[in-house]
Amino acid sequence: MKDKKILYISSEVVPYLPHSELSNLAFEIPKMVNDRGGQTRIFIPKYGIINERRHQLHEVIRLSGMNLVVNDIDMPLIIKVASIPKERMQVYFIDNDDYFKGRKLFSEDDGTLYADNEERAIFFAKGVIETVKKLNWSPDIIHVQGWIASLVPLYCKFYYKDEPLLANTKIITSFYTPPFTGEMEGDLFDKVKFDGIDDEHMTGLKTSNLDAMFTNAILHSDGIVLASEGISDVVKTAAQSSSKPLLELSEDIDVLTAHETFYETEF
Repeated sequence: MKDKKILYISSEVVPYLPHSELSNLAFEIPKMVNDRGGQTRIFIPKYGIINERRHQLHEVIRLSGMNLVVNDIDMPLIIKVASIPKERMQVYFIDNDDYFKGRKLFSEDDGTLYADNEERAIFFAKGVIETVKKLNWSPDIIHVQGWIASLVPLYCKFYYKDEPLLANTKIITSFYTPPFTGEMEGDLFDKVKFDGIDDEHMTGLKTSNLDAMFTNAILHSDGIVLASEGISDVVKTAAQSSSKPLLELSEDIDVLTAHETFYETEF
């Protein structure tokens, strides 16, 4: 793992959000890479439930200040950063007052999905890559985890297809038990199409749900990790029937060693 550069883009990570299968691995895997001589950066959304004072977040002025266009509307991008205590690991937070301030991961307290979840995913994908460009940091691997990051493979392969920093980057996407079910309200297909991505690359996105987003991510990833028992049959079948390198986790597997081997042998 020495000197390998891996960008982790996740829906959540401890200690900034509660422990879960996803948030725990989103911390443990980068820590393993760091401990074994690799270089990491972690990006998550700056949800309103993240306590900035407790976790000592601060805005990075040189990275903030640009506007991202989402469905023909300019949305300000704010970048904050913090260091995970006792670890040499920096976490970057993608923030925007409309999409994240005072808000949770994907729904109101009563379980009602936010009406703009698809726009939040577009903003997050573009916000991460634009920030990486400003950092001038070219990752060997981008490892995507969680629903709000699931458009990253599509955007990297097509919206940012001419970006030199990503020319040799491989994308791995991990899939977990979906955090919610049902249709999202917004028109995901048209909002992605606004960014000039051809219809042929947006397979499935006329259906605005997680199965559609996840199976599209499989199409545009270079490697796939099935990380949970509760993954939907649709996603599991799409992953297992693809020709992509595949890592399937189970209780009897050393998860960290399995990821290290997957990185080194496949990428």
